[in-house]
Formats: sequence, C-alpha cells, structure tokens
Amino acid sequence: MEIVGEQVAIDADGVAGALNEADSVIIVPGYGMAVAQAQQAVSELTRKLRAAGKTVRFAIHPVAGRLPGHMNVLLAEAKVPYDIVLEMDEINEDFSNTDVVIVIGSNDIVSPAALEDPNSPIAGMPVLEVWKAKHVFVSKRGQGTGYSGIENPLFYKENTRMFYGDAKKSLDALIPLMA
Repeated sequence: MEIVGEQVAIDADGVAGALNEADSVIIVPGYGMAVAQAQQAVSELTRKLRAAGKTVRFAIHPVAGRLPGHMNVLLAEAKVPYDIVLEMDEINEDFSNTDVVIVIGSNDIVSPAALEDPNSPIAGMPVLEVWKAKHVFVSKRGQGTGYSGIENPLFYKENTRMFYGDAKKSLDALIPLMA
C-alpha cells in the first residue's frame, strides 16, 4: 500500500476547538496510554466532556496494548464509568456517526492497512475503523511505527491530525482548554 500525503500535526488548542464543537467522542486507549500513565488525564477529559453534554465512549480492541483486560483495569482505576467502555464489536459500526475520535498511544489496532492492503503484515487483523469518523486525533510520542513495525496509513488521511507528545503531558495541556 502506497502512502500518499504527509502527517499533519495539531496542537492542544486545535484539538480543544474540535472537542468543544463535537457532540460525540470516542476515545481509543492503547499501550501508549498505559506507558505514559495517562489514564487519570483521560478520565478527567472524559468528565469534562460529559459535563458539557457530549456523548463519550471508549473503544477497546481485543489486543489493546497486548493486554485488553489490563486496559479495562486502568480505566476502572481512573474511575471511567464501565458502561461507556465498549469492545470493538460493540462500537466499530459507530465511528461513521462520530464527530471526534481520540487515539491515545495505539497504532496497529487502528490501521486501515489491515483491511485495505492484502500484502500488509497485519492484513486481515480486526481493527477499530476510526478513520470513518469526522475528525481523528492521534496522540503519539513521535513519528515511529507501532508494534508491527509498519507505517500506518491512518496518519496520512485528510481527517487525521497528529497530536504529538507524551500522552499525559498532551492531555494535561488540553484539559484546561475545554469549555
């Protein structure tokens, strides 16, 4: 699969603007969220968004961070309501009706290459189809590849912006900007 275009970065102000305009938000936590210990910041962002009347849900991939149960535990410890944490098969169809998706420290589990490139090392792997949302913000430390070592075409899509930096620090900068 040939990747066309370039990654476009966005800052906390840009993400906050989109979130303040959004009615529906899906957060996709991954291994990078756990490494950055950003679950409390994710929980605080969720509280602020819900207090503003927005629908917020979480999409959990079956191999999220290679420890899906661990992801649920991290979110529960951060007091994210269990009823808004959904498995992939419960939420995948909803991305096309979602205003904003925030991907936090995930790479391969949100890669369209799994469905679109039969020659990809991850071809056929079930993925969260986040690219179908209106806006996708990917919180990522840098431009490196994920666990599989392959480039993610999601990062080059017109509706995707890269929110570079440590997940906890990035979210800590974003939270005060929320209306």
